[in-house]
Amino acid sequence: MKFKDYYEALGVERSATQDEIKQAYRKLARKYHPDVSKLADAEARFKDINEANEVLRDPEKRAAYDQMGSGMHAGQDFQPPPGWDAGFEFRGRGDEAGGMPPDFDASEFFEALFGRHARQAGGRARAGRQASGEDHHAKVLIDLEDAYRGARRSIGLRVPTVDAQGHVVLEERQLDVNIPKGIRAGQHLRLAGQGGPGLGGAPAGDLFLEIEFNPHPRFRVDGRDVYLDLPLAPWEAALGATVDVPTPEGQVQLTVPPGSAAGRKLRLKGKGIPGQTPGDLYAVLAIVQPPADTSRAREAYAAMAKAFEGFHPRT
Repeated sequence: MKFKDYYEALGVERSATQDEIKQAYRKLARKYHPDVSKLADAEARFKDINEANEVLRDPEKRAAYDQMGSGMHAGQDFQPPPGWDAGFEFRGRGDEAGGMPPDFDASEFFEALFGRHARQAGGRARAGRQASGEDHHAKVLIDLEDAYRGARRSIGLRVPTVDAQGHVVLEERQLDVNIPKGIRAGQHLRLAGQGGPGLGGAPAGDLFLEIEFNPHPRFRVDGRDVYLDLPLAPWEAALGATVDVPTPEGQVQLTVPPGSAAGRKLRLKGKGIPGQTPGDLYAVLAIVQPPADTSRAREAYAAMAKAFEGFHPRT
């Protein structure tokens, strides 16, 4: 996938105000509208400027795009990094149906970044003298260990707003959040009254926090199941062994059966993420070969080669 420079598409600087973006879009839309323009690339250009405007006119999408795309150039190979949009507060619940115009033709790049945010200001706000506030949502990253034990964490959110000069700026707020034991990636925590303010004395909307896990140096997560790579010496795999295995709750002992091969998964039942039906923890075996860096080690390998002279690994 190639990176798209939305500022370049509209011919504006990254420091452009929201009014400057609006003016640039209107000028280009008139020039390249397929019903008006005779240029061969008018339809493609019109699609590009529509997509750029959809992002840059929205302070929330623009702020997230600016952070993610800093230092990138149009046409560069690109994949959004994990959790790139974490900590940004968006309007809408995050699990609602989209509100994009029906004729909006989004690129792969747009879908990869904003498919889940591509909705009009949602929530429960209604026109009138009194209206409940909008629901908001944000993705937040927590440690895997918090899902095992539960925790209370202070979480910072960035709220994009437009200042008096028309520039998008980020305001930050801190929330103390209870992380319940057993929460899974993708689940939402509802914070009542922490969304958009209501009008005319109506109640504020809610804030929905979508949970994701920080990358862990040792564990991988799939639903409630947790995986780790377990290094073994060749003799431990061949002869069997009892070894210490780390888990997010501390070390446990695991029996490795004789004749275990690399890639075999050994299950520790119920040692995954807690829940009414807890997940399992899987140790994925990896065979680590000792180096032949001393004369004694080389003699040991030579003796092994002689002992297994009938063994042909490539047949």
